[in-house]
Amino acid sequence: MSIKEEVDLLRRIPLFENIDLAKIKLLAFASERVRFDQGQRLCTQGEIGDAAYVIIDGEADVTVDNGDGATVVATLGKNAFVGEISILTDVPRTATVTAKTPVEALLITKELFYRMITEFPQMGLEIMRVLSLRLADTTRALTEARAKLNAAG
Repeated sequence: MSIKEEVDLLRRIPLFENIDLAKIKLLAFASERVRFDQGQRLCTQGEIGDAAYVIIDGEADVTVDNGDGATVVATLGKNAFVGEISILTDVPRTATVTAKTPVEALLITKELFYRMITEFPQMGLEIMRVLSLRLADTTRALTEARAKLNAAG
């Protein structure tokens, strides 16, 4: 895949779609392409994160272990951005991400991600906006699930 294709890929990810093209080119150039075989973990719940991934091709399952076993909470595919919460917040990974099929991804190190946010503040603002929307969606889904549980119980 060429730098142009990687830039096009990054532009389709909500976290990066409104970021200046020159900054996206820098991010694409500085990131590393990695491959995961089916069943291989991209990241593991509880570990400290040092990188995030953009899935270029393939699918990955997101599982959360709540003590009673692991539950698949999502399946991610092309253009998904994975692992950013851990590198942004310095908290252990909140889920395990495992390749459901062979996965090709761009690895973005924590250092690169922070450098981009520091050098380009509008990128940080865009990331905050997208993560805030995700939080609102998650809160809404949890509220709906709680209401269903209360109605059933």
